[in-house]
Amino acid sequence: MTWFVLYIKPKNEKKVALQLEELGLTIYCPFITEIRQWSDRKKKIETPLLPSYIFVKLLEKDRELVFQVPGVVRYLFWLGKPAIVKDKEIETLQQWLKNDVLDVRVVGLQPGDKMAISKGPFKGKEGIVQEISNNRVQLVLLELGIKITLTKQKAA
Repeated sequence: MTWFVLYIKPKNEKKVALQLEELGLTIYCPFITEIRQWSDRKKKIETPLLPSYIFVKLLEKDRELVFQVPGVVRYLFWLGKPAIVKDKEIETLQQWLKNDVLDVRVVGLQPGDKMAISKGPFKGKEGIVQEISNNRVQLVLLELGIKITLTKQKAA
């Protein structure tokens, strides 16, 4: 069995993941916990690490099964073929996400700089700084080829 990447309708990750599991498929939809600030309170919420994407493990011949679930748009393709993710990459992602919320301080960085991540789920990985604002940095992780946003958490 192989891990494939599904592109789904935005904001449907949890619902689609649940329905795919009900079909008996093995899925992985990584979520992270973020602290969101409202005008009157702070709240921890779960958000998808990769919005609009779900990993599904199945046989090549069973690929059409996923389209029984409303919200599934298409498979992600790479070089004209369905994108395949190795078991080791899924295991690495799961291991990284076992850690807690990341706290970051932005000091003297410029777009294009290389930055090593010292804490959190991506500890030990290196990325290239793409964008910087007052309390966040957007990095492209070289090893995974994905963009992540590191946000400075305000003291509670």
